[in-house]
Amino acid sequence: MLQLTHVHHIAIICADYERSKAFYTEVLGFSVVQEVYREARQSYKLDLALNGQYLIELFSFPNPPERVSQPEARGLRHLAFSVTDLDEAVAFLQTKQVPTEPIRVDAHTQKRFTFFADPDGLPLELYEA
Repeated sequence: MLQLTHVHHIAIICADYERSKAFYTEVLGFSVVQEVYREARQSYKLDLALNGQYLIELFSFPNPPERVSQPEARGLRHLAFSVTDLDEAVAFLQTKQVPTEPIRVDAHTQKRFTFFADPDGLPLELYEA
């Protein structure tokens, strides 16, 4: 069996680099590890960490094709982040004009969660720990 140790990173391609960079850093609170402009690809690569852990590579490319991103579409369903206070997190997102779905309760764990989207419509989840 393959001996995986952990998820190293998640790669996301965005349509509007500056808007997505602001969303992931100023709204979600990721810190910038490294930002590189790759001239040959006309592309930025932004390495982001959450609480000191490298987690997301944010890419920009000229004219990336759209992708179906509803939660029930084939492929990546959503990214989920743990929070300790879901009501506080939802209230913060609302101050940043980020709409969220109504809070639901997981039928199996009895934990509360909600969904929202990044600037490109990538489904994101907040799950109360």
